[in-house]
This record gives sequence, C-alpha cells and structure tokens, in this order.
Amino acid sequence: QDQLGATLPPIYHNTSFSHSAESLEAIFKGREYGYLYSRIANPTVVSLESHINKIEQGRGAVACASGMAAFHLILMGLTQSGDHIISSTSLFGGTYYLLKEMADFRGIDVTFVDTLDIAAYQAAIRPNTRAICIELLGNPKLDVAPIHEISSLAKSHNCPLVVDHTVTTPFLCSAKDLGADVIWHSATKWLSGSGSAIGGIVVDTGNFKWSSLSSGPVSEFSSFGDLAFLTRLKKSRSNIGCCLPATSAFQIQVGSETLSVRLQKQCQNAMALATFFETHEDVNEVGYPGLVAHPSHESAKLYFREGYFGSLMTIRLGSKERAFKCINALKIAHNLANIGDVKTLVIHPASTIYRDLTPDQQADAGVFDDLIRISVGIENSDDLIQDFKQAFEAIDSE
Repeated sequence: QDQLGATLPPIYHNTSFSHSAESLEAIFKGREYGYLYSRIANPTVVSLESHINKIEQGRGAVACASGMAAFHLILMGLTQSGDHIISSTSLFGGTYYLLKEMADFRGIDVTFVDTLDIAAYQAAIRPNTRAICIELLGNPKLDVAPIHEISSLAKSHNCPLVVDHTVTTPFLCSAKDLGADVIWHSATKWLSGSGSAIGGIVVDTGNFKWSSLSSGPVSEFSSFGDLAFLTRLKKSRSNIGCCLPATSAFQIQVGSETLSVRLQKQCQNAMALATFFETHEDVNEVGYPGLVAHPSHESAKLYFREGYFGSLMTIRLGSKERAFKCINALKIAHNLANIGDVKTLVIHPASTIYRDLTPDQQADAGVFDDLIRISVGIENSDDLIQDFKQAFEAIDSE
C-alpha cells in the first residue's frame, strides 16, 4: 500500500524519465540511482520483479518481453561461441527451437539427454559446459526430472542448473529448495493466469556463486560479485530491447496474487478429469503425474506440494483423426496455443508447436500424432467431464 492508499502498483506508462542535467549524467554513469528509459528499467516492471523474487525467495529477478526472451537472456548470460549446454529432451517446442538455433547459428554446442537418465547427464559433462537446462515437469511429456541428482551433478562441476518453472510454478514446489540456480517462467502462463499478457521472468535463486566464474559473459561483471549474473541479464535485456511493457507487468503482478487459489482448483479439476479419462474406453493413455500408474508419480509426490500434481495433462485417442474430432466437438475447452489460463485449453501438439520436429524428436518430447494436451482451468469439474464425454460420444457417433 502506498502513501495514497493504493493497494495495486501504479502503471508508469513512460518511455523515459525527466531529471536535471547533473542527475541524468550521474544516473547514466551509475553514480546515482534513478530511471532513465523504460527499455532499461521501469518502476512498474521493477515492482513485478520484486514481487516474483519474493515469492521465489531469490537473490533478484529480471522481467522481459516473453518466456522465450527470458530463456534467451539466460543463454546470452551464460554462453559464448564454443561453449556447451546440456538440455533434457522433455522440452516445450519453443525452448527446443531456440537451443537448436544456438547450435546451428551461434556456435553453442547442445547435447540433449533423456530427462530421467542421470548417467546421461554425467556422460555429457565437458570442461566447457556452461549450464544444465531442464523442465522440472516436462511439457507435454509430464515426466518429473530427478532434480536433486541433477543439482548435485551440476554443483560438482560448478555449473549452474537452469530450471523452467513455468508448469510447476511456486505453488507446486520451491525450485530453489530443490537445487535450482536459475529459474525462468513464461509469465504469460500461470503467473498471469488470464491469457491477457505476454511476459517472461528470470530469477537468480542465490544458490550459485557467480564470483566463482572466471570466464564467459558473466565474468565481465565480476566487480558486482554475486550480482554479476543479474547485472549481465539487465545489460542484455537493454541491448536487445526485449523489455516488458508496464501494462503487461501490472497485469502479471495482479494475476500472480491469485496463483495459489487458481492452482488449487485447477489441480483438483485435473485429478477429476484424469480419473475420468483413466477408465474411459475412448482414451488409450492418460498422462498425468497425479495418477498412481504414471511413471513419475512417486517423484511428483516427493517434490510437489502434498496432494497437488499440476494442471497440465495429455490424452491419446488412437489417431490424429480422432484427436481432431474430439477437439472440434468440445464446447467448454478452447483450442488455442497457450497454457495456464483460468479457462481449459486444448491443443494438438504434433501438428502445431512440434510440427517441425522429426517423429523421433517428437517422441522424445512426449508428442504423438494422437495426443491432445490439456491445460485444465477453474470451471466446474463436472462440466468439464461432461464436455469431454459428449466430445467422445460425437467421435463414436460418426
């Protein structure tokens, strides 16, 4: 609450900020604190950064234009031509495409390993490995990475563990406590929760000693000690111009305040839907870690908040044709390219997000021609079950 009694952050819809000639010179030279230009920093964006950093209990945070921009900033901050990255194969399609671009055009070597195979991570480590990147809960494979073991391996090689925390969110678990050194979110998803703002955010958890790095982009800012990584990110954000609009920062911060309430309902709905799918004759396979039969169920129980397993799931219906018919017959769920909304969303990943991957690469990511990804919303669970039930009946009646 500010001095006027406002309980929401003000929106500073400014491109730039006015100062005396002396102050502007001092701010540019770093001798005085102040805002200059919203591409560099904006008070509304800083408010969001502080808010999310508190939730994640981190050292600091940097917000930017999108989730992909957030991951790009991380890669820019940790690597240069000739360096190496290890990544799990259970990846969101956009993440894979960016890593592939880094490998094809930026001189960064990337090794993809089975998310669950700790021996594969160990075998992939090199002297020039600059990061290990994972999704704690794969999207859309929904396998739970053995983060404790991966974190121990990363620490033994003084290599930061970068975790995409978008799907798990701070509600399901503390990625920092599980060993993550750098966390990133597509804030467009659950942090915002309404499908109305695109944004990304990176959190330095405080687990990694950046002063221990003697080479690479972070080392240029060694005078900032363990704030070197955050300083590098802010410099990169300014240089490439991937700033977050103040209005989007406001929407994401306000949305994040209902995160726990939304996730509780979404997780409950997801479990109800998964249980329905598990026994329905039209569903060949259900991917949801809350089900006892799921391969990552025990890991999910170990890492996640008791009784909650997220709101993302998949179903396989036997063919692409049946999957399309189901999607087109749904009346409550929306077919669009987003997740984490208050509304239930579906998509056919193989023909959309993962369209440019080979069949083997798709399978590594948990994508198949008959698979539908479902991001469960906050609607009434009985209504959602009835919606899928009537969609299945529509398939069978044709």
